[in-house]
Amino acid sequence: MVTLQLRQLSVPPGHRVILHNVSWQEFEAILEELGDHRAARLAYSQGTLEMRMPLPKHEVAKVIIGDLVKILLEELEIDCESFGSTTFKREDMASGVEPDDSFYIQNHAQMIGKERIDLTVDPPPDLVIEVDVTSKTQLEAYEALRVPELWLYEDGKLQINLLRNGKYIQSDNSPNFPNLPIVETILRFIEQSRTVGRSPALRAFRKWVREQI
Repeated sequence: MVTLQLRQLSVPPGHRVILHNVSWQEFEAILEELGDHRAARLAYSQGTLEMRMPLPKHEVAKVIIGDLVKILLEELEIDCESFGSTTFKREDMASGVEPDDSFYIQNHAQMIGKERIDLTVDPPPDLVIEVDVTSKTQLEAYEALRVPELWLYEDGKLQINLLRNGKYIQSDNSPNFPNLPIVETILRFIEQSRTVGRSPALRAFRKWVREQI
């Protein structure tokens, strides 16, 4: 058997590496060795480990979508706790995933001040955001962890997925923002940010939200 160290593995931006037959203990060891300050994102489901390295454009899209969600929450006076790309994992579900962004909304109160998350005790985030292709490994992990709402953004399209009977179904609306045309509006202001810049687009979005209230 050939044994390789993680430092020997290089994943170019925009690519992913999939490893099979990875035990939970090996997954935990990999998380510890890589540490928290890294660009790579990991997803683990039933022995399959995926490592992906985002492109710069991925990071830009991730940030603007997260900013738009935060403005929505602020202007609608909806309390939340944001946990970014925290690793969410459960050994008994053999699943772990690191979203591009994550928010506790309905369950925000019990997450105030939390520095570590234990999903055997804590609820999963109410809303997570993934940018670019979300693999089968990632989707299976989110389903196993029972994340109720997953936004997928890829190639200029936004898809809202809601967990129903353990599986995701596509929806036109977000239960977290039920009275707003989320998909078309988020896409419009993402596109606007590419032409006029991030800050003017966010200010225009904030103005739009206030007009809807």
